[in-house]
Amino acid sequence: MTNQDAKETIKTIVRAIKTEEKLLRSKYAFLSYQNVLGLSITLLSLAALIGVGSLYYMALIPAWLCVILAAVITSISHEIEHDLIHKQYFSKKPLIHNFMMLVVWMMRPNTINPWYRRKIHLHHHYTSGTNQDLEERLVGNGIKNPFLRALVIVDGLLGLVINQARFKQEIKDFSFSKVFNAGFPITTSYFIVLYSVILYHLINFFFPLAAYMPSWGLSILSVFEFLMVVLVLPNIVRSTSLNFVTSSMHYYGGVNNVFEQTHVLTSRLFAPFHLFCFNFGKTHTIHHYAPNQPFYIRQLISAKINELMKREGVRFNDFESIKNANAYTK
Repeated sequence: MTNQDAKETIKTIVRAIKTEEKLLRSKYAFLSYQNVLGLSITLLSLAALIGVGSLYYMALIPAWLCVILAAVITSISHEIEHDLIHKQYFSKKPLIHNFMMLVVWMMRPNTINPWYRRKIHLHHHYTSGTNQDLEERLVGNGIKNPFLRALVIVDGLLGLVINQARFKQEIKDFSFSKVFNAGFPITTSYFIVLYSVILYHLINFFFPLAAYMPSWGLSILSVFEFLMVVLVLPNIVRSTSLNFVTSSMHYYGGVNNVFEQTHVLTSRLFAPFHLFCFNFGKTHTIHHYAPNQPFYIRQLISAKINELMKREGVRFNDFESIKNANAYTK
């Protein structure tokens, strides 16, 4: 496909997305209350997460069920954050807007703060598919070594530490301290809880540490272990699923335009991961063509738009690219 052909195809897809959104909004009048919808979804998600945590605290549900339910709930808060980054809700009311930003960060404490992420995400839209795309490279895009890729996908902090020298050399204005400090204090607290519990149980496996801990230490450990079930483990499941999907569907290298930035993941192999990242692989390509659109609109029009994109030559389930460190080949 020539650059001119790609431009025409992009225009066709963008026009179809806007048409479908317009039809949907004319059919359902409540969609015009976008601010209210965004805030309502945010508060309902928060209430659901607190509710699930309370059920686990009262021993009404097992730990594994709490982890699964909380992972699904927090995946919704990720979509809200994504919309907030593009200022889809209360853009003219900073108090409410920033309150929502704080809520979704607290629900997903293993991510950097959404105010800093806004900078790298908007940059992602301009540099997607290149070595300057910090956001996608932070989650494994472009890494050929499968073991290093898996590590980065599961643990973003370790990935940042391991790749900092490479990023500093290749990415303009990259600063390890800026990315690391963007996690303070919520993400910092998350990793303190995670590594404290891992370290305790690792030591306790070989040495009875609990017998020598003061009562206040055991109380803190009890709180940390509760947080592991209701917040830490669910977000590991959620972020691992999201990072695996997003780093699989974005191209790296050989990209010249929006048409070449992503492919669509509809394979059943990705179904378990889509459960914990709100269908990201099936809908995110639409976002690249129309960034300023609420996530629920994207979900509702995805079936029709995906059919159109397939007819227009957008790639689906490009597993060869995944094998080749996400390279886009003509």
